Amino acid sequence: MRVVVLGATGSVGRQVCAAYAAQGWDVHGVARHPAPHLNGCGFTGLDLAAAAPERIAAVLGDPPADVVVNAAGGWGDTEEEMTYSHLRLVRHLVKALALLPYRPRLVHLGSVHEYGPVPAGTLLREDLVPEPVTPYARIKLETSSAVLAAARAGVLDAVVLRAANMSGPHPPQESFLAALMVRVKTALAHGGRLELSVADARRDFVDVRDVAQAVVRAGRAPAVGGLVVNIGRGDAVPIGDLVDWLLEAAAFPEDRVDRRAAPVRSKGGDWTRLDIGRARRLLPWAPRIGLRDSVHSMWRTAHGTPG
Repeated sequence: MRVVVLGATGSVGRQVCAAYAAQGWDVHGVARHPAPHLNGCGFTGLDLAAAAPERIAAVLGDPPADVVVNAAGGWGDTEEEMTYSHLRLVRHLVKALALLPYRPRLVHLGSVHEYGPVPAGTLLREDLVPEPVTPYARIKLETSSAVLAAARAGVLDAVVLRAANMSGPHPPQESFLAALMVRVKTALAHGGRLELSVADARRDFVDVRDVAQAVVRAGRAPAVGGLVVNIGRGDAVPIGDLVDWLLEAAAFPEDRVDRRAAPVRSKGGDWTRLDIGRARRLLPWAPRIGLRDSVHSMWRTAHGTPG
């Protein structure tokens, strides 16, 4: 079995490659530049948003891929950047898949932010009408919608995994946890105080390795074509808990921490909690890694200790 992972060098892509490799698949990664963790896998250096659909189809079809995973696209600072790296990429990918004489399963990574802000206490189900408000969330929804439209039209065999916020090893540098980890490391190195502004928010977080396992399951599940499937823990966890677990992992002295409340500033609102019943039923999949262990693993991995 062959899988082609788009965005293979990113936070999610590297874990997806590892999960498939552990199950004996022939793994082929695609990204703009290679990375050491892809040693032993096939690799094609390609800017997917710039590449012609025919070029992408050649990578997917020679030899034929059984599964294609789209974990590509960065966060982006502007709507133009997001449109290029996500929406343009997906449009080229859809055209490329339509050129193939067979239909590999496409697993597309979406985001919980596609739902948009919701009142506290809301359980986010896949049938909820999304109302995103930020450029990031709107573009992510457009990419997922493009994949779903092609699948429902019979052009593709595809499933969209709408993933919660992620924790665990190798977080993207733009993420809240990665930025916090840098600040903690700097304060430790210089012996100074750590000033933290912690928002009164609760969000669904899931370990990136659990997400990778969901991707593997979705690649072979028989009844998910054309569907959105939520991937999270099904819990709304206080942001302050994540902060505490990171400080604990770093053994940062509590008497050197100055905390203050802060307004919510993120790509989502102050509450997310996913209903993961569909993932349990159809993939079948459930998260296995606890969030405290996930945050500790993130810190250990960043400091050269196996996660």
